[in-house]
Amino acid sequence: MADPKGFMTTPRETPTRRPVDVRIQDWREVYEPQSFEHLQKQAGRCMDCGIPFCHSGCPLGNLIPEWNDLIWRGDKSEAINRLHATNNFPEFTGRLCPAPCETACVVGINRDAVTIKQVELRTIEEAFDAGDVKPLAPDRISGKTIAVIGSGPAGLAAAQQLTRAGHTVAVYERAEKIGGLLRYGIPEFKMEKSIVDRRLYQMEQEGTRFRTNVNVGKDITGSALRSKYDAVVVAIGATNWRDLNIPGREAKGVYQAMEYLPWGNKQALGELEATPEINAAGKNVVILGGGDTGADCLGTAIRQGAKSVTQIEIMPRPTQERPGNQPWPTYPMIYRVSSAHEEAGERVYSVSTQEFLKDKEGNLSGIKLIETKLIDGKFEPVANSEKIIPADLVFLALGFTGPEKTELLTQLEVDLDDRGNIARDDSYATSADGIFVCGDAGRGQSLIVWAIAEGRSAAAGVDKYLEGESQLPSPIEPTDRSLMV
Repeated sequence: MADPKGFMTTPRETPTRRPVDVRIQDWREVYEPQSFEHLQKQAGRCMDCGIPFCHSGCPLGNLIPEWNDLIWRGDKSEAINRLHATNNFPEFTGRLCPAPCETACVVGINRDAVTIKQVELRTIEEAFDAGDVKPLAPDRISGKTIAVIGSGPAGLAAAQQLTRAGHTVAVYERAEKIGGLLRYGIPEFKMEKSIVDRRLYQMEQEGTRFRTNVNVGKDITGSALRSKYDAVVVAIGATNWRDLNIPGREAKGVYQAMEYLPWGNKQALGELEATPEINAAGKNVVILGGGDTGADCLGTAIRQGAKSVTQIEIMPRPTQERPGNQPWPTYPMIYRVSSAHEEAGERVYSVSTQEFLKDKEGNLSGIKLIETKLIDGKFEPVANSEKIIPADLVFLALGFTGPEKTELLTQLEVDLDDRGNIARDDSYATSADGIFVCGDAGRGQSLIVWAIAEGRSAAAGVDKYLEGESQLPSPIEPTDRSLMV
């Protein structure tokens, strides 16, 4: 194990964030560098438990005590080998995952959990800096061809695994660049896109082929793609967003979060010749939804120069401490402060939106709110609590309900489950022969670690379908879910 007394003698410490007044002036990632010696001490807090529950908290089954010990000992090259054994993209999860492994950490029962996420991130960054992340091209080519539709984390994980297994893989993406939500959705201040590009370069060197600006279902039919390839993996995500159908929804200035965030991505990278089509500069911005997507809108609006930003959540404010009905090792609903929440804006809880108000020209001018109480599982309005706040822009960050019901699904002739997701069996195969599904398209809206785990597992299913057997790892079943009481 690492330092036998590390969890008792070393306090938990995460990297500091750049000063707010500095970081809101640019789009770069918000964290200051942390010395490797400092990180080693944090890795030394790992107890190397006899039964490491962090493995259960992480759907990838990351070998967390192993690479904590290796980092503590300074063996960076072996640490990255153990990290890559279960995770194709630790540089993504180390930045974007909410770290359910840490809430399942045994140290966290009565102390502050190990900084697993930071050790993971620094391990992969040290490996990239040292040139230890090399292409792993297959020793043989199977002669089998596979199309992956969608280039988010699930699709990329499936593609990389299948390429390394010797298959010829082409990834189709309807956007102009590869990456899915990693590219168009995650703000630059959470993950700079150069991080995505360097991994894509590795995948290209391994043999994975990328096809951008191809909307499968329109530019090429799903059936044509199926006849062209030996297998198809559908990884189109859960992009069917929830809407809020209340009076005034048609007002000019009400947008979905995912209509807004890609403009911020392009602005941050200097890919726009003019101002973004949806721009928060000088405007009163209201964000409906208190999750990560809402926080992404918040940070983006601040960097664009919003006059004011208010984030509204219908749920009551969570507690600071783990609720009694969400005991260790589950992932608790507690009050969390992201980097964006530190920067500006107001967070309002227990409030429901009743109406979008507009002026004579149909432009959004404000929203009507009412306080709510959660009674017997239902949100009840509080009498005489209505109020109006000014709003020039409203972003709906209310989550997603499954994949878009486009002609693609009809063309592929796949069945849907009772939640509107693409149905699959234990091997991630759909009802249509040779077509598999992974990620949010089959699971529903979830976390990046689940997406990568599904991509790896679906790859094993495809490989077995094509070859009769597979040595590829399959970390989760399609029915697996997060730790719950």
